[in-house]
Amino acid sequence: MSAQSLASLFPADESQIPVKYRIEPIHQREYLLNGEMRQWNGKVSDVYSPVCLPEHATAGADGTLQRQLVGSFPVTGPKEALEALEAAVAAYDNGRGEWPQMSVAGRIECMETFVGKMLEQRKLSINLIMWEIGKNLADATKEFDRTVKYIYDTIDTLKNMDRSSSRFRMEEGIIGQIRRSPLGVVLAMGPFNYPLNETYTTLIPAILMGNTILFKTPKHGSLLHYPMLEAFRTSFPKGVVNSLYGRGADVVPPVMQSGKVNVLTLIGSSRVADELQRQHPKLNRLRSIMSLDAKNAAIILPDANLDVAVKECLLGSLSFNGQRCTAIKIIWAHRSVVDEFLKRFSPEVSKLKVGMPWDAGTQITPLPEPTKTQYLADIIADAVANGASVMNEGGAETVASLFKPAVVYPVREGMRLYREEQFGPIVPVVAYDDIEEFIEYLITDDHGMQASIFGTDPDAIARLIDPLVNLVSRVNINAQCQRGPDTFPFTGRKDSAEGTLSVEDALRSFSIRSAVATKDTGENKHILNEIVSQHKSEFLSTNFIF
Repeated sequence: MSAQSLASLFPADESQIPVKYRIEPIHQREYLLNGEMRQWNGKVSDVYSPVCLPEHATAGADGTLQRQLVGSFPVTGPKEALEALEAAVAAYDNGRGEWPQMSVAGRIECMETFVGKMLEQRKLSINLIMWEIGKNLADATKEFDRTVKYIYDTIDTLKNMDRSSSRFRMEEGIIGQIRRSPLGVVLAMGPFNYPLNETYTTLIPAILMGNTILFKTPKHGSLLHYPMLEAFRTSFPKGVVNSLYGRGADVVPPVMQSGKVNVLTLIGSSRVADELQRQHPKLNRLRSIMSLDAKNAAIILPDANLDVAVKECLLGSLSFNGQRCTAIKIIWAHRSVVDEFLKRFSPEVSKLKVGMPWDAGTQITPLPEPTKTQYLADIIADAVANGASVMNEGGAETVASLFKPAVVYPVREGMRLYREEQFGPIVPVVAYDDIEEFIEYLITDDHGMQASIFGTDPDAIARLIDPLVNLVSRVNINAQCQRGPDTFPFTGRKDSAEGTLSVEDALRSFSIRSAVATKDTGENKHILNEIVSQHKSEFLSTNFIF
């Protein structure tokens, strides 16, 4: 496909955009603070879509492709950040606030109210995901619907957890009840690649467990959260959820330096995570729950079913342009099969449909980060300069925000692609002779999220499983790396994660086990019975949630 043909994939004008997917610019001039939509008259940040249109009808215009304006949002500063922090601190009130004191059943009821209001924003949310980050219609729809399912699954899991803790335990002459209690103020920072789903997989369990939230929106995918603010405002007590807008470098440091943040949850880079944690003056009081960098590797054994390997590596490496922490970021193929693998894999990569997010069947879409295509070109140029080649037809062709996926081979130590997480539509392929080369790569890698094994010999696969489970957090057999299902643990070793996220693990991560205990005496039993029978305590209770 020529550059001209690639450029033709962008709409020539607005009339080529289906009416139901068009969007009027949204200029946000308010944010959620302490239960109020606070008006903003200060500096704003314009949001430009990776979807480009030719710039016609302007003086001197030459038809150059231009990113389209989607809207704008407030750029608040340290003052507003600290106001939001104080609102969250006051709402928590050292565990005495309305929200942390509320029964689990009461918090669930509030969350169910929120989901109902969230569903009213479904169409707009899906359109904003497409326009802000370029995700295709099918994946944008899946992201919204999966998020709603995640919330309901989290509610059901919390009910089960609460039912299990609704009874007293009697051991060694001690009577006690053990439940989970909130941790305090949570600073939540979500990613751009799954701006709704990944953000809510931390936000929702943190809220449900009784914490109060300071929510920093991502740089890309920020407007998406605007329609949800009113739902948060009207579903939860004031101060439970507070939004934080602006440059992270301006608004996050004063919040962390205050020492008033109890939990940092971040889905982003390990470099940012390190910087933020260092700013907290009392690290022993800070709990961190983070999903960070990854360079997930796949290994293709000599006896692998190459049809399966090609299919799964295609999905695993290039779904949403490879912009997933769980994407396969490098493929190791045994030297005896690498040529045949490339012969089959490269044409399939070139067949992936490139187009606009709303086009039926589109698999490769415009990239949201303005500098991304140049970065991808640079790391490919580095590999080529060191002896690698682009193996697929049309690979690495670029126009504006579109970048055709590239298969690069042979990749080896010393090339940037060998170690850097490309987070984009490039698939590096390495030839190996001995499995120890692959294991040594994982040992020396800074990351440890997932790996995939492709093979048919149970003995060979078993020999790989045992060392790999101690190097990464999930080993996939004849399947792509992925997060789901949400009931499975999602975590990583080394610089890839801290804490564990799954439906149940997340609820545990954002809470702590607390116990009320007394000696087994008649007087103490009378006290407990009086408290429980008269419903004098939310914690000390045998209420059973159905």
